[in-house]
Amino acid sequence: MIYSTNTAFAQIDTAKNWTIKGENTFLINQSSFTNWAAGGVNSFAGNVVLNYDFNYKKDKWSWDNKVLAAYGQTFQKETDWRKNDDRFALNSLLGYQLTDKWLYTFFTNFNTQFAKGYKYDESGNGELTSSGFSPAYLSFGPGMAYKESDNFKINLSPASARFVFVTNPDIDETLYGLDAGAKSRFEFGASLDAYYKKDIMENVAFENILRLYSNYLENPQNVDIDYTANLFMKVNKFITVNAGVQLIYDDNTKIPTFENGVKAGEDPKLQVKQVVGAGITYKF
Repeated sequence: MIYSTNTAFAQIDTAKNWTIKGENTFLINQSSFTNWAAGGVNSFAGNVVLNYDFNYKKDKWSWDNKVLAAYGQTFQKETDWRKNDDRFALNSLLGYQLTDKWLYTFFTNFNTQFAKGYKYDESGNGELTSSGFSPAYLSFGPGMAYKESDNFKINLSPASARFVFVTNPDIDETLYGLDAGAKSRFEFGASLDAYYKKDIMENVAFENILRLYSNYLENPQNVDIDYTANLFMKVNKFITVNAGVQLIYDDNTKIPTFENGVKAGEDPKLQVKQVVGAGITYKF
């Protein structure tokens, strides 16, 4: 059984030049098997996603802000409760119009999570690898943006500062590129943020989000990559189907590996997350 609710709203304050949009999603997924010859595992999952935009526009000035918070848990008898989603992100872009499509900008990005995360071996034993603000990423810097429309925009910052924080003393900070015993790491480099969304056919839209970062201070040729692709399919006025994949590669992030229940090493690897969901949408 899958049950999903998705509410969206938009509010415009013309007196203060603010536009506020929001979307709340709640998903429950439950599977149960009794005397089922083919076998199966009873499971239950619940996810909450809050996605809000707070945008300001007056004369040549603009200030776009997005807040995303997501958390989910899944339960299976063999593994008990485990996280299946945990995100908090704040993205802000201050812009001053230079020409019709070009802006001077200053961006700020902050990313972290809410709860503890574990890497599990083949036997189901977990090693603590993350928690709230461990890690946390803060990036900011001046730049320029090209904005064709709300569906196609690119921001480039050639002088971007980035801090990586690991505040939990129980987390191995070296997994995230920090020196042993350190609580933060400073990087300085270039960042690129690109967004492109296109209607590929009626009621089907394809969204692309790309973030690149090169650290001038250490191995600038090793570019950090964060790419997300989302496919939105509108079945009717109320029902939608979404599918997405996120690919992350960070040369400084080490992923523990296990062999026969024993840690075999820690190496940078391509991180992949896939999501498929069906929901009921209600707009007001």
